[in-house]
Amino acid sequence: MEEKKDYQDAYEKEHYKAVYLANRVAELEDQVDDLQFKLNRIKNNPIWKASGPARKCMHFVIRQKDRLKNCGSLSGVIAKVRYKSWEKKAMTHYGTQSFPSAEERQKQEAAVFERMPKISILVPLWNTPESFLTEMIGSVQWQTYKNWELCLADGSDDAHAYVGEYCKRLAAQDSRIVYQKLAKNEGISGNTNESYKLATGEFIGLFDHDDILHPCALYEYVKAINEKDADFIYCDEATFKSPDINKMITMHFKPDYAIDNLRANNYICHFSVFSRELLDGTELFRTKFDGSQDHDMILRLTDNAKHIVHVPKLLYYWRSHAGSVAGNIEAKPYVVEAARGAVADHLRRHGFKNFTITSTRAFETIFKISYEIIGEPKISIIIPNKDHVEDLRRCISSIVEKSTWENYEIIVVENNSETKEIFSYYDELQNNPQIRVVTFEGKFNYSKINNFGVSFATGDYVLLLNNDTQVITINWMEELLMYAQRPDVGAVGGKLYYGDKTIQHAGVVIGLGAHRTAGHVHYRQKRENLGYMGRLCYAQDMTAVTGACLLVKKSLYEQVGGLDESFEISLNDVDFCLKLRKAGYLNVFTPFAELYHFESISRGLDDQGEKAKRYNEESERFRNKWKAELEAGDPYFNPNFSLDKSDFSLRV
Repeated sequence: MEEKKDYQDAYEKEHYKAVYLANRVAELEDQVDDLQFKLNRIKNNPIWKASGPARKCMHFVIRQKDRLKNCGSLSGVIAKVRYKSWEKKAMTHYGTQSFPSAEERQKQEAAVFERMPKISILVPLWNTPESFLTEMIGSVQWQTYKNWELCLADGSDDAHAYVGEYCKRLAAQDSRIVYQKLAKNEGISGNTNESYKLATGEFIGLFDHDDILHPCALYEYVKAINEKDADFIYCDEATFKSPDINKMITMHFKPDYAIDNLRANNYICHFSVFSRELLDGTELFRTKFDGSQDHDMILRLTDNAKHIVHVPKLLYYWRSHAGSVAGNIEAKPYVVEAARGAVADHLRRHGFKNFTITSTRAFETIFKISYEIIGEPKISIIIPNKDHVEDLRRCISSIVEKSTWENYEIIVVENNSETKEIFSYYDELQNNPQIRVVTFEGKFNYSKINNFGVSFATGDYVLLLNNDTQVITINWMEELLMYAQRPDVGAVGGKLYYGDKTIQHAGVVIGLGAHRTAGHVHYRQKRENLGYMGRLCYAQDMTAVTGACLLVKKSLYEQVGGLDESFEISLNDVDFCLKLRKAGYLNVFTPFAELYHFESISRGLDDQGEKAKRYNEESERFRNKWKAELEAGDPYFNPNFSLDKSDFSLRV
């Protein structure tokens, strides 16, 4: 009888919550409709339309003001200007100055590899401007690796007959150029598929009709095929202002293959070359994803590829001009829906259901993916603490008052506190059945304390949390959990800020910093900063995340032996993440779980006296333990970036 009453009470509680939430959703939908009506009325107003140029000018001024503000001070502005000057010089280095000398060209042309595959480069032509056409084809003919064929499928109209005339003339002179005039324009996907029908190579490369290849691109790719058995290859790229590739707008230095990055953002893009075998039984481009057909194709082919290789060299020049996607995403608005559809199709193939894909503030085709959380697993939050009653109170109060996830427990690990205030607060906490205080006796050892706390955990997941943190995002646990629940993911970390809303943590890169151990990227950037190529706006794979806020399955925590207790103070979290990676798991940083982290309030900094000595010793131990990984470099941090700075500055 008692069980039936408990069941009825629980049912009524959930029923009331469901009714409340349904009413809240209805209210919010009404608000959205009302706001959309008002927005449409504003946009259709002639005065609003006429003020377009003035608004663009105003927003430009605001952006410049924000950029200056983000520098922090006058010295910061001067440093930024100095860096931009260096970057401009570096752009030239990555342009024509990077082309091979006569001696190097001769060496590459004479190179004989064990495998000398024919690479069929597919180019869909459509009303291609004559200068773009000649430069595009010329960049292929000028390759130092010679076993290629250029497959040109031409959907140009009669007014652009020169395209066919020029291509036919070149094809008559060079048998490696294969040209076909199409009966009609089939669009990007259709024209590329037609060019694929012309291909006879073992490998396929995708090339836009108005872009340019670096002379060494195919040579570098064939090296990767031979040295790494690559079956899918991509490189770094730049957008440039026509007609000079040295007049670069942006340079995109990419991470190695990262599935979460790719789902959120087609960072691979150009220049994709892949084994023809990956296409067996599948289409190249699917017309239903026109505009984002390459994102769809890359997601499908990388799913099947055995060895995806990133060549960290700038080998592709993407021309920016009126009407191109590189120049203006608004020129092709269907791209956004096509990209969303491609990602959704990929996620369904991987068994995901009930997910949502929404655009982020970085760009309309940079996505936030919200995964369905399966069940209601329990999360055990482990918080080490010594004194600092106000910090702990702020931390726990923010969890209890703000969190929307209900199935959690908090385990405070008391370690050598001395003030009576903290013990009075511990007594208060006993009134909350979700909170326990356990005592660790012995000197401070962050790893031992957390391992001790985890031994009391009854949850399915363990959330390591510093006592000097404060919750910002109400669904922070859900945002972490949606990734941690995946079978391929190890640790998940959130985005942490200092009290002044500058970034303390947005993912960890190994080898970064003065000690060449590990460092936080985007360190001290403003909260509103988009990050390098929008990377502060989407969840992504990282080598490590901070232990100040780290969620992991309890079973995985135990599987890799928890935190290494020989790292008493520092680098234990990075070491833990590397152990997870070694065991075959991904570590994920999500910017959608936000907290304040008033770092070093509890125990101070490690830059003086005995603490500095201890940090140096632990750094040396870390470098020895992970020597191979440090020498190889962080896979998610391009080797063209400086390891002295956290802001993705180039090595110049």
